[in-house]
This record gives sequence, structure tokens and C-alpha cells, in this order.
Amino acid sequence: MPAYNAETTIEGALAALRDQDAPLAREIIVVDDGSTDATAAIASRFEGVRVVSQRNAGPAVARNRGAELANGDVIAFVDSDCVAAPDWLANLLSPFSDPGVDGVKGAYRTRQRAFAARFVQLEYEDKYDRMARREFIDFVDTYSAAFRREMFTRSGGYSSAFPTACAEDVDLSYRMEREGARLVFRPQAIVYHRHPDRLGAYLRKKFRFAMWRVLAVKRNPQKLLTDSHTPQLMKVQAVAAPAIAALALTSPVVPHAGIASAALAGLFAASTVPFTLKAFRKDRAVAVASPLLLFLRGLAQGAGLAVGTARLLRPAAIPAPSPAVSGVSDRSIP
Repeated sequence: MPAYNAETTIEGALAALRDQDAPLAREIIVVDDGSTDATAAIASRFEGVRVVSQRNAGPAVARNRGAELANGDVIAFVDSDCVAAPDWLANLLSPFSDPGVDGVKGAYRTRQRAFAARFVQLEYEDKYDRMARREFIDFVDTYSAAFRREMFTRSGGYSSAFPTACAEDVDLSYRMEREGARLVFRPQAIVYHRHPDRLGAYLRKKFRFAMWRVLAVKRNPQKLLTDSHTPQLMKVQAVAAPAIAALALTSPVVPHAGIASAALAGLFAASTVPFTLKAFRKDRAVAVASPLLLFLRGLAQGAGLAVGTARLLRPAAIPAPSPAVSGVSDRSIP
């Protein structure tokens, strides 16, 4: 568990790990990533939890540090703002009874009732529905993840080219698949999370994720067109929403721009129907607002993709991978 200034959440996170139902030999390692609050002190109060401190280097480096120190053949990851269900670990490890499985992904749930958080949860569930239809997947999020140590090490671990919690798990998953890893989705391995509960915070997060996703795809160009996690309509919307806005803004001076904007807006509205109908069965209030929320999401993601692409044209703006800890090589792919 990497932790940075997590004093408000880490106690609940560690209590949930301590109380797991799984009758398995296990160890809990917290890597305090240079916190300036009481994170390390709170974690140290838990008997049997090993707390390791490092200078702030980002969650990718912190996870690699924990993986190096772990003793098990399977390494599980969870975030410091997640509360694992009592059977989380048992469910997460269950697929490893198949010796061909190299990695397992769990699922988010939330107990929040804030409108934005409910939308975020439905967004995740839409992606989960897509992944559940596949025998194997190509994306394992850090919030509920487990890997065989040998595969984690062979794939290079998490790359420190991603200095924040944005797309480093995408990059690792893509590299693992390229190494021949078999990754599976286990939706019963549930952790409870506090999603962004304000629209602005949600949109900033989507912008940031899209920006760093550009680097992940640059390093793994085979995933440019499709992956197991991202609905194709989401990609279309991330391009269409900014185009609609740009055409509308230029319509006073560009002939027919207004007509083109309206036509594209109609197509965008049609693209929101599948998500809206699915949401209607679970949360009607969120479903009604979904077309607008999806449009705002598309704007944020489109802006993130544009900024991420611009950053790639300025290599100095992308942090170089730092030296990895021993046992986990942080292989930088040009």
C-alpha cells in the first residue's frame, strides 16, 4: 500500500486489511511516500504492519519498493483510500488456483450518495460490464490488484515515468500483456472508495488521466485503437465534444460551422444512449443528467489528450524514469 498524506483514510484501509476473512499467511507493507502528516505514525500503530518510509517519489516507485520487500509469490496492491470488503483478499487470490493466471483485477464500489460520485460509480460499472465479457483483460487497476511476483518483476514493475497516480497501472498492464501475461477480472474482489463528489474534481481527474494516458499509449502503441477497459464510444466522445465546442465558438466567423456543430452534437447525443439507458435501470436521476455529464467528460478528456500530446513534443516535460529498486527493473520504453 503506497501512502502519501493519507492520515484521514489509512486507518480504515489498514483495519479492513487486518480483518480479512482469508485464512492465508500474509504480510502488510505500507510504503510512506514522504508524507508530511501523521500517515506513518497511524500505520505504525497496527500490529504486524511493516511501515517503510522514503522520500516523496510517487506511487509507482512506492509500489515497486513494497514489491521488492514482499516475500510472497503473489503480490497484492491496494490504495490507502480504499476499504477492502472482508472477502476481498480471498476473492482476489482465488483465480491464482489456475497456474496460467498471472494477474487479477478487482472492482470499486462506493457508499457515497453525492450525485457526482454516483455517476462515477456507474461509469466504472459500465467498464466492468465490458471487461466481464472477456476471458482475459489487459488492464489491472492499482486499487485492487494482484500479480505473480515473477511476472511483475519480469515486466519491469510500475514505471516512475508516471510521477502521480495516473496511468502507471495502464502502462504496466499493457507491458504485461505484451510479455504474454494472462490477466483476469474478478468483480467479487471489492474495495470501497470515495470517488470525487464534486463535478469539478471529477473533471480535473479525467483531464489528468487522459493527459498521462497519452504517454502510456506512446509506450504501448499496440493499444492505440482498442483495449479491454475503455468503451469505444468514450474515445469518440473525447474527440467529438471538443470539436462541437470549437465549431460552435467559430460559427460567427466560419461559414457552416454552426450547422456542423449542431449535426455533430446530434451524433454525440446518440452516442450517449447506451450509457444513459443502462444508468436508467440503476439511478434515474443520474441517467437524466448523463448526456450533459458525458459531454463535459469528453471536453475534459479531449483537453487532456491535447495537452498530453503537446507534452510528448517536449520530451523534457516528461519525467525520466528514476533508477528502480533492486529486483524490479523500471524499463523505460522510448
